[in-house]
Amino acid sequence: MKKDNCPYCQQKEFLAKFGYLAFETETSEVIVFKDQTHKGRAIVAYKKDHIAEIQDLSDEERNAFIKDVSDVAKAIQKAYNPDRINYGAYGDTLGHLHFHICPKYKDEFEWGGTFQMNTGNLSNDEVCEEVAKNIKKNYKF
Repeated sequence: MKKDNCPYCQQKEFLAKFGYLAFETETSEVIVFKDQTHKGRAIVAYKKDHIAEIQDLSDEERNAFIKDVSDVAKAIQKAYNPDRINYGAYGDTLGHLHFHICPKYKDEFEWGGTFQMNTGNLSNDEVCEEVAKNIKKNYKF
C-alpha cells in the first residue's frame, strides 16, 4: 500500500524537493539525488509498496531490488568512473526502503569518510537531467 506522506510513494512536489526521477524498472524508481556534491549520486527506491525493511520483501522481491541497486551502481561506475561507491540505507524517519548510491572520488569531498545526507548544495533540473541521461545510457535494461 502507498503512504500519503511519503515522497517515494507520492512523488510530485514532495520528491522534487530533493530528487529527480530518472527512470523506473519493474521493481524500483531510480532517482537522481539533487545534492550532486558527489557527481552521479542517485537513489534506488522500492516502488511497489511502502515497505520499510528489506527483510519484509519476499526472496524474489529482495533479489530484484538488490539487482536494481547493483545495476544502477554499475551504470554510475561506467558513467562517472568513481574510485569507490558507497551505499546508504537509512530510514529512521522516512521508513520507505531505498538505497543511496554515492560515488566517491579520491582527494575530493568526504573521501575516507561517511557521505553527508544533505549538504544544502542542490542542483537544478538541467544538471539532474544530464546525470539521469548518463546513468540511463549506461544502465542495462
